[in-house]
Amino acid sequence: MTVDGHPIRVLVVEDDPVAADAHVMYVGRVPGFVAVGKVHTGAEARRALERIPVDLLLLDLHLPDVHGLQLARTLRAAGYHADVIAVTSARDLAVVREGVSLGVVQYVLKPFTFATLRDRLVRYAEFHAAAGEASGQEEVDRALAVLRAPGPAALPKGLSAPTLERVTGTLREAEEGLTAAGVAEAVGISRITARRYLEHLVAAGRAGRSPLYGQVGRPELVYRWVSSAQGRG
Repeated sequence: MTVDGHPIRVLVVEDDPVAADAHVMYVGRVPGFVAVGKVHTGAEARRALERIPVDLLLLDLHLPDVHGLQLARTLRAAGYHADVIAVTSARDLAVVREGVSLGVVQYVLKPFTFATLRDRLVRYAEFHAAAGEASGQEEVDRALAVLRAPGPAALPKGLSAPTLERVTGTLREAEEGLTAAGVAEAVGISRITARRYLEHLVAAGRAGRSPLYGQVGRPELVYRWVSSAQGRG
């Protein structure tokens, strides 16, 4: 996960020093990303962008000197084209709509876990890694869908976002794939429940499944995480 051969460079813009330190730590734990700095105000962000190259802003919208979207607007006008993942406790959809035109590619609602931010960063990297000419509408739609993480409102009845995050993280880290029983043991849920979450990921195009042969009786299914590159075809 790189941009032009280098890790994706992230500037953390967060007024709370404790939260800023946590966000820097989170970014550093995701392969292919590096936190190149942390600042606490919009003015500090502008000065930092004059000194260091930045690919992505992890931007708190409620800064002490300026609203985050106003900062994004000012940066666009000044010729800075870093993408933005907005961090906010606000749930105003009007703000979400406004951010789309200002380079906001994702929103993360406070408080969030490392798994939540990791998922957003990985999706952003997969979207950025897409290169070449799309073969058609389906491939364009697939590329854009990479940025859209499943949220609570999109989950089938009975599934929860925190458990989905744990299942997703477990499956993503299992290079050889896992059965429903393996996921159940790792996450601490029943096999039937694990299979429901895994089938949801399959339906969303984020996981694939194949039978595990060589056993007595009905073959068990093995689930594997599917990156955007693997999902093309």
